[in-house]
Amino acid sequence: MERTCRLLLLLSTLVYCSLGQGGASLSVSPDRSQFFEFESVSLSCEVQGNSTGWRVMRNAERGNLSECSTDWGKHQGSSCIVSLIPSSSGVYWCESGSGEHSNAVNITVHVGAVILESPALPVTEGYSVTLRCRYQGTPSDLTAVFYKDGSLIRAETTGEITIPAVSKSDEGLYKCSSSKGESPESWMTVTDAGPTPIPSPAVPVLSMSTPIPSPAVPVLSMSLPRLLCSILVGSPYLLVTIILLVKGCRSRTQEYKPETISKDC
Repeated sequence: MERTCRLLLLLSTLVYCSLGQGGASLSVSPDRSQFFEFESVSLSCEVQGNSTGWRVMRNAERGNLSECSTDWGKHQGSSCIVSLIPSSSGVYWCESGSGEHSNAVNITVHVGAVILESPALPVTEGYSVTLRCRYQGTPSDLTAVFYKDGSLIRAETTGEITIPAVSKSDEGLYKCSSSKGESPESWMTVTDAGPTPIPSPAVPVLSMSTPIPSPAVPVLSMSLPRLLCSILVGSPYLLVTIILLVKGCRSRTQEYKPETISKDC
């Protein structure tokens, strides 16, 4: 019967978590899902925007739906402080006056000697998580055996195991046992880390450290053979021009006086 009640609580937790959330989240301090009798836990509604009208709600094992401060909690600022007794086991969440609600957390109060300290809130992929088998009192033997979904993980003499980087495959029901007893099972939820942000393309920077060379100015150059060749090619035209000038001067000497010719020539 007790196992059936726990399974129903787990199912109700998953149902609440699958529904849409209204911009609020339930925080649990300390962040674990199992407690010993007479321990205390602080529950707070973290709301984006106006938090007026939000309250902490509970659905106990017996199916009693109620809000904090009616018969099981005490308001302290924006938090609800709960002194835990076995009947405090149940599903907790935040709810607004219009029916919006936050994530749900399953809290178990155990009257035995052993509990499993596992996170009550979802764990993000890639983060490190430590599961600790905690004893009521200080036993000499700290060796604990850990299980996931009913299958043996391993035994640890330190009484705890650490998952360096959790993944979706680590999600499931965990428990521990020792010579002092066995803990209840608790569900550990692992959430997606989300897509890796794509870095912005690098902006090219113009560097002025190295001067940009000016385009080369073409320089006219001519070798000696080409110069002589040009002179030889142009010589006939020069000689013809000189001959024509001389002929012109001679023809004019016959028409004018010598002094006039000398002036003109």
